[in-house]
Amino acid sequence: MNKSLNDFKDHLKKIEYLKSTIALLHWDLVVKAPEKSVDYRSDMLGYLSSEEYKLTTGEAMKGFLDVFSTSKDNDDIINAMIRTAKKNYDRVRKIPEDMYKAYTIDASKSTNAWEEAKEKNDFSIFYPHLVKMVEYKRNFSKYFGYKDNIYDALLDEYEPNATVKDIDKYFSELKEGIIDILRRVEKSKVNINDDFLKTFFAKEDQKKFTEFILDKMGYDYVSAGRIDESIHPFTTNFGNKDVRITNHYHENDFVSAVFSAIHEGGHAIYEQNISDDLIGTGLAMGVSMGIHESQSRFYENIIGRSKGFWKFFFPEAKKRFPQFKNVSFDDFYRAINKVQCSLIRIEADELTYSLHIIIRYEIEKMLINGEIEVKDLPSVWNDKYEEYLGVRPDNDAVGVLQDVHWSDGSFGYFPSYALGNIYGAQLLIKIEKEIDDMYAKIEQGELSEIKSWLKENIHKYGAIYEPRILLEKITGERLKPKYFLDYLRKKYEEIYEL
Repeated sequence: MNKSLNDFKDHLKKIEYLKSTIALLHWDLVVKAPEKSVDYRSDMLGYLSSEEYKLTTGEAMKGFLDVFSTSKDNDDIINAMIRTAKKNYDRVRKIPEDMYKAYTIDASKSTNAWEEAKEKNDFSIFYPHLVKMVEYKRNFSKYFGYKDNIYDALLDEYEPNATVKDIDKYFSELKEGIIDILRRVEKSKVNINDDFLKTFFAKEDQKKFTEFILDKMGYDYVSAGRIDESIHPFTTNFGNKDVRITNHYHENDFVSAVFSAIHEGGHAIYEQNISDDLIGTGLAMGVSMGIHESQSRFYENIIGRSKGFWKFFFPEAKKRFPQFKNVSFDDFYRAINKVQCSLIRIEADELTYSLHIIIRYEIEKMLINGEIEVKDLPSVWNDKYEEYLGVRPDNDAVGVLQDVHWSDGSFGYFPSYALGNIYGAQLLIKIEKEIDDMYAKIEQGELSEIKSWLKENIHKYGAIYEPRILLEKITGERLKPKYFLDYLRKKYEEIYEL
């Protein structure tokens, strides 16, 4: 049995190597590769994905699953290895290998087309690629199988066992609560000026300041990661000793790069803190994108937009940026938390952000269910923004083209962001009880205890425990939107004197 376990781990490690190589090539394609490399690079990715397919679905994997699925001596790690490997085996083998390979190639080309379309504000460039991505995902969902809604098969890829029925319930409560707070904020007599955040901030100065913040957060970008630039900020990793983030800098917007850096830093810290013991088990990864986004959104907003955080970092910002010379702390704090219905998701305030996600969720459901087609997306997108947020995009670059996710077929990912908000607020209740003087420590720039708590309770476990089990293990409760809504009410009632 020990030999079989070692052989199983060796097999899983080969899959990890392929996944890491694919991720590295994708990182290079987005960050460094020359424009003319796209076709050949896409073919490379297609070949590697085909090799991954064979290892994931072959007879060797079936043999390992047969051996360990019947064993009564499995511990939590082995059970999780079997659960994860079997899920991948059952799902992937249902897709024809040539389709799996073609999808990888087309996804790479689609992402490149999205970049060009966004830059040129021309949806027609991206349109034929997006049609392919939607067709692939509809077909994949049918291969995977589903009980109630075809979109369930895609949700499960990012949030295990999540269903439309679950998400509809969470998001209905979330939307109702957020809109109630938003309407009260709109009636407030408090006017917040944030013009000083939109003057000129040199890119190099922003880079150095965000590095200062990431140092304090505990993200190791020197010996176990790096920071680069891309059109859309993201985090990727090749094991827990090489976790990379990208950022995008706007020289007329101070907060965009700062909060993107904190957000991606939250993702990166999660990956760097996964236990070394999980390398080669198929479990050295975040358990779900909802939990992953809980870490990034927790750092970005609950910590990163708090008074305590800026009690420490605002004096440093004033030293580095003379633009803040005459800005008071209270004015700065209110400005970074200003509620303003806007077009761009990644620049949305903490209150309205989840509405951006709900819009995308509703559009994805309709698209995958065939209720709308790709040609309808720009108008449907614009109508929903006008309905939910009272703003209407005047071009597709700030509308339907603003996010990268659909370009590689990542349908089902967007709900993770709003789920992350809900998870994060529920975790906060527990953290406040277990870290003495947490807010006083944050004011001193001491974020190490928060990082340690997250590591011991979440990060080190990787994908051993499914999200619902992990949350109940930590908090003793199932997911409840009320904690996030309570957090928002308390915060914005103070800021807007409601």
